[in-house]
Amino acid sequence: MPVLRRTTNALRALPTGVRLTVFGAVAAAAATLLPVVSAAASEPGVGGYTDPGYASACAFHHYGEGETPPLSLFRADPLCVEYAKRDITVTNGGAARFLLAEPARFAIAVPACRYWQLDHWSVQATAGGTELVGWDGSYWFDKAEGSAAAAVRNITVAGRPARAEDAAQVIRPYDARLADALVRDAEGVKVRLPVSGLC
Repeated sequence: MPVLRRTTNALRALPTGVRLTVFGAVAAAAATLLPVVSAAASEPGVGGYTDPGYASACAFHHYGEGETPPLSLFRADPLCVEYAKRDITVTNGGAARFLLAEPARFAIAVPACRYWQLDHWSVQATAGGTELVGWDGSYWFDKAEGSAAAAVRNITVAGRPARAEDAAQVIRPYDARLADALVRDAEGVKVRLPVSGLC
């Protein structure tokens, strides 16, 4: 695929430190994707992706690049968030802002009983540069029901529509687990989780 070859060559042309920083930021995405995918890998999925049963009760809170939700959302049920992650770039500090925001975003999600996250990813080497890889994600869990699901859509490589396998090929040299999760989540998975007595 010519686009994939050009993207791979463009990545190789970047200084090693820049490549590792950009994909280090993307690897942080594994904290979001891998919990559901790990469960799917250890037990057969219970079906393809569907929106959560509580979707109609969601009032989405929208956050821009590097923004973190306020602690006041801690008690929201369901907690529904949408994150812009389209500025994962080394040259303007976008990758650093992304990395600094993720721990707080993760911390607000973990205690939630019902959580749904939509996010929009784009990784590029320089601000305004061609997108190396991008996708839109949807991940949710319901601890009371004991279910979770993940899906990745609108995958792009070099700014063009692509298959998950093509994006995974670009990511794999930097993070094989994230590449595998991207391929699995592109198919959409729904899994059973332990039910929480606290919910």
